[in-house]
Amino acid sequence: MENKEIKIWKGIEFNDNWSSSDTSKFDDLAPSWYKKRKEFEEGESGYQEFLDRLKRQHAIETGIVEKLYDLSEGITQTLIKEGFVESYISHNDTNIPPKKLMQYLHDHFEAMDFIFDLVKSERPLTVGFIKELHHLVTQHQDYTEAINTLGEIVQVRLLKGQFKTHENNPKRDDGQVFIYCPPIHVDSEMDKLIEIYEEQSAKELNPIILAAWVHHVFTQIHPFQDGNGRIARLLASLILIKNGLLPFTVKREDKPAYIKSLELADSNEPQQLVSFFSIEQKKSIENALNFKTEKTFNSLADLANMFNEKVDKATSKKRQQREKDLASNRNKVFDFIYEILGGVKEELRQLIPEDKARTGVSSVKPDQDKYYWHTHQITEYASAHNYFFNRQLPRGWFGIHFNLPTESSYNLIITVHHYGYEDDVIAVGAFMEFTEKIKEAEDKKLIPINIAPFTVSLEKLGERTKENLNAYIHDILKVGLTIIINEIN
Repeated sequence: MENKEIKIWKGIEFNDNWSSSDTSKFDDLAPSWYKKRKEFEEGESGYQEFLDRLKRQHAIETGIVEKLYDLSEGITQTLIKEGFVESYISHNDTNIPPKKLMQYLHDHFEAMDFIFDLVKSERPLTVGFIKELHHLVTQHQDYTEAINTLGEIVQVRLLKGQFKTHENNPKRDDGQVFIYCPPIHVDSEMDKLIEIYEEQSAKELNPIILAAWVHHVFTQIHPFQDGNGRIARLLASLILIKNGLLPFTVKREDKPAYIKSLELADSNEPQQLVSFFSIEQKKSIENALNFKTEKTFNSLADLANMFNEKVDKATSKKRQQREKDLASNRNKVFDFIYEILGGVKEELRQLIPEDKARTGVSSVKPDQDKYYWHTHQITEYASAHNYFFNRQLPRGWFGIHFNLPTESSYNLIITVHHYGYEDDVIAVGAFMEFTEKIKEAEDKKLIPINIAPFTVSLEKLGERTKENLNAYIHDILKVGLTIIINEIN
């Protein structure tokens, strides 16, 4: 098989393609995170436990992505929740000795702690720090794979905390060889990375873009013999944490999309990588907003003071104004969807003749009758996507209806409801109902639609919220129509 060289490193730079990248998939939810972070900082208990779970998830997934080990999904969730305890692991849970697995996990967790400590101490990002980080991450990894002069894969001793002294250009099974920065240029390129990072930080570049750029150019340089992916994700996490955000973790199921977005960035098309970062950060924020925290009290007097503060807050003019603002933005979300579905209705009527199906759209807003319909279905949807559905707050729904000549119908329900334990996050989700007339009765069947909810902060709507909602609703419609097509005999 003929080898095809793909030059990844071309000399790093920062250009307009990066600075103009769209981060709106993160921006839609960011205001609610900044509010929640302030509450965490004011002493709500549980925040440290939430962060520790994120660190443990990062530690586990980063090793899986780099093929250091495999770990079953079941034990993964146990270790994230309960901590790294070797006795939890059975023989079939992993492909390496449990003791070695624990060493890797603790190394990765300590590296993430190291990142948080650097942020807390306001230590600047330097080449020396990056080398320290690499030594910490690889302290229990003694060997790595290399290709010798005969083209054979061999095990070589890993250089820890030192830049590579030999080429490390991997070859895929299809013969493609990826050419990274030669060892002779690594020092100058890493200095350039730090220089550009400091320049863009001073310009207050969006941290999502900055983290994605640093991650990408670090992988182009590939300065270490091994461990570059792990360090790249830690450096991205460092930038996000410094800017009040959450660590960057690539989960095993997201690896194909992650690799694809990096390859597009190699071709100076960074938008998909920035979007990947935006979506992953949004998922972490959703987890934070869905994490139940409580304040702790040491005495009856503390409890009484908090009670009085809560009552004052609930009756204050500031609170009343905030509730009006939230209601106004919630109504705007409903209006956005109403307008989008108006276009969908016309589109469907042009594409589907009435003799094939009568199509239509309905809507129920929070102040209208029947707003409470579908409570059970919404609860099941929220449970399937691991979040708390707050049924006490206003909600409503929309329907896209397909009435077939067979006197049966498919109703695609788009529900708009509150997400998690806060009062300022709206979720948009969907499910399908199939209704069939049997003699004089009707038989109804619920058909799940496996699309994660679209979440948006009501603190402040983003400039592209409507555009993102439009894309999401059309995705729902395409999935719904696919289900109907496959169900019709």
